[in-house]
Amino acid sequence: MTLTSIWRDPRERTRFLKFAVVGTIGAVVDFGIANLLIYVFDVNLVLAGTISFICAILSNFTWNRLWTYPDSRSKNLVTQFIQFVVISVMGLAIRVPILKFGEPLLQRLFEGLPFQIPVFTPDFLAKNFTLAIAVIIVMFWNFFVNRYWTYNDVE
Repeated sequence: MTLTSIWRDPRERTRFLKFAVVGTIGAVVDFGIANLLIYVFDVNLVLAGTISFICAILSNFTWNRLWTYPDSRSKNLVTQFIQFVVISVMGLAIRVPILKFGEPLLQRLFEGLPFQIPVFTPDFLAKNFTLAIAVIIVMFWNFFVNRYWTYNDVE
């Protein structure tokens, strides 16, 4: 299945859009918790991003099971959750290097801008843009692999 075939098949297109909505909710959970940990509790980005990612996994699994793939019930809940977590942890392995190496690059980029916006400091922008890049890349990974492994019992 390719991105083009998703758009041609109405059922898969609907699933992908639902998955994206669930992912957006997960991103709000992810960004909210990450920023809370970073700016209130002074936790570094990699640790904050890992903790927030775990919270997003729990949210995403719940909503995907209930809403995106309600017809996926031939698998045991625990088995399906384990599969979802394994794929998400693999996504975390994609995400952590992006956070680790992307943040310093974006920090330098935002510090080099000829203007600064007081509310959006270079640090804030670098952390959040890095997290956004990681979230988008991992979302595509998660959709395709979950579709073919975790939710392969759906026609």
